[in-house]
This record gives sequence, C-alpha cells and structure tokens, in this order.
Amino acid sequence: MYESANVAGDADRTAFRRAEKKYKLYYEQDSKFTRKKKLPKPIDLSELLDFNLISQDYNNNGVLPDGIRVAEVDSSPVFCIENRPGFYFIPGALSLEEQCKWIKESLTNFPQPPNRTNHNAIYGPIADLFDSAKDNKVLVQEDLTNNKWKFYEEVDTVKAKQSSCKSVSASVLLRKLRWSTLGLQFDWSKRNYDVSLPHNNIPDALCQLAKTHAAIAMPDGEEFRPEGAIVNYFGIGDTLGGHLDDMEADWSKPIVSMSLGCKAIFLLGGKSKDDPPHAMYLRSGDVVLMAGEARECFHGVPRIFTDAENAEICALESELSHESGNFLAEYIKTSRININIRQVF
Repeated sequence: MYESANVAGDADRTAFRRAEKKYKLYYEQDSKFTRKKKLPKPIDLSELLDFNLISQDYNNNGVLPDGIRVAEVDSSPVFCIENRPGFYFIPGALSLEEQCKWIKESLTNFPQPPNRTNHNAIYGPIADLFDSAKDNKVLVQEDLTNNKWKFYEEVDTVKAKQSSCKSVSASVLLRKLRWSTLGLQFDWSKRNYDVSLPHNNIPDALCQLAKTHAAIAMPDGEEFRPEGAIVNYFGIGDTLGGHLDDMEADWSKPIVSMSLGCKAIFLLGGKSKDDPPHAMYLRSGDVVLMAGEARECFHGVPRIFTDAENAEICALESELSHESGNFLAEYIKTSRININIRQVF
C-alpha cells in the first residue's frame, strides 16, 4: 500500500494524483546542502481542512465552514463533509494516555507472530523485533536452505560474518517495518483475508475502543464487530497512495482509523480519481470513520511531517519518555502509526 502503484497513464492526469504530487515531500535542489541537511520545499497548505481549528471555532462560537456539519456533540463534536456521506472525523478522540498505550502496542505486540508483517516475505516470522532493536541485536540467517533467522547479540555476529551468513540489524528492521495485521490475516499477494492462516483475536481493549467510536457510523440497531486490523507504519518521506479498502464484505460497516505520532496530510477523494480530493490534517489522537458511500472514495496519505516545528507531538514525546524511556519517544519523533480496524464479514 506504500508508494501508490501508478497505473499507466495516471501520472498527472487525475485530480487525485495532482493533489498527491502537490503535498508530497520534495527537497530543495541546492548543492550546498548535504542529504541530511536538505531543506523541504515549501508548499501551500492554505487549502487544508484543519478540524482542530474547526472544532475550536465551533466550541467557542458555534461557527462551521461551508460544507462541514456536525453529526453529534457529546464529549466532543464529530464532523462530517457534506459531499462525502459516510465520512466522520473525530479530532482528539484519543487521550494522551491512550495514544501512548497504542503506540507501544503497535511496536511491541502487534508485529509478534502469528501476526504477519511486511518482513515475513524475506525473513519469515520475526519475534521480539522491538526488544531486539532496543538491545542492539542483529538478525542472522542460520540456515540458508530453510531460511531460518535468529537474533544475536551484536558481539556474536563476528562469527556469523566470518562464515558469510547474511545479517541485518534489528534497528534497521524496525525502521523498515511498514505493516502488521491483527485478527484475521490479510493476504497481500491475493488481496483478500485468508481465514486459514493462524491468528490471534484483536485485543479486547482495542475492540471496545473501536466499537465506541464506530457507533455513530453503524446502521441502526447493529454493533460493530472488529475482526481484522491493518497497522501501517510511516517513516520520513513515506506515503500511502490513493486506494480503496474494498476487501470487506459489507461496506455499510465503517473502517475505524486511529492516527498516532507525527501529523500527516490525508486526502479524501471521490468515487473516481478525477474527483478533486479534500485535503486535511491528521494529528495524533484523531479518529476517522469511513462507512457506506465513503468506502467507495479513494483516499491516501501523501505526506507526514517529521520536523519538530510541524509534527506537533511534543507532549506525546514527553509522555512516552516518562512512561517507557527514550527509545519509543525517539522512534515516534519521526514516525506515524495508523491502526485501521475492520468488520470483515
């Protein structure tokens, strides 16, 4: 799902693709800067919807921008876009404590086997990736024939290198973690759910959280059943190309999407990529629901903000450092995590 596969001829012809290119991270081409010091090209962000500011204006003055309405006001308002029925935006839905909890779970428990990750294709199931990265361990290929890999202390890799075994540091693998799957496992090669694959149920606390937020988007008298989830991990320069989440049986049920970490730009298009998309900020703690007609809308993430000025996660970094030490805080400083929970059947 990373770096949208451009359909031939799609390059600049659709409104969605033009918006992706407009907001994507590009660097100034100046020879006096090294790669590490390259400056991002400035972009016009004036047209982005900012539901944080919209919420403040609504709470203070009861004012809403044209095309935006409030679906429900309880502890906090839920916003909708009038020409995108089935789309709901809940700014700041997750407390700082909840954000820290699910960031930690996303890095420590969610990538654990039998849950699958993008690393399975090359290395097979990898257990304890986060702890191994924290301890500076190295993954070494012990058995070339059966593709068996094992974590070793860094000092133990000298022997492995002498025997020409392949190896890769756990910290590199953690930074290259791009997705993990919870509950029913999604087969990316076939683009469907494979019920034959071993799996654990989605954690009860996450299920309950998803049910609570999904309630406003559910058909009358029905309760959301969390059966599968995909966790996306974004690093510097990563994007999520325009796509549809169309593998679930009943599109009247929402996808519950939770944002954690660095601020991002989210594009919500229409049923065709020719439809101009709405561009909006997604901050840590925001929750988005897409149900019904919104499930047929192309959407994607063309950019995350990892610089200190725009990431807007100072309080989150501080809380993570206090709760779990600097390793988690250092990771999230340049990362975004998105948990998408679905009712599969």
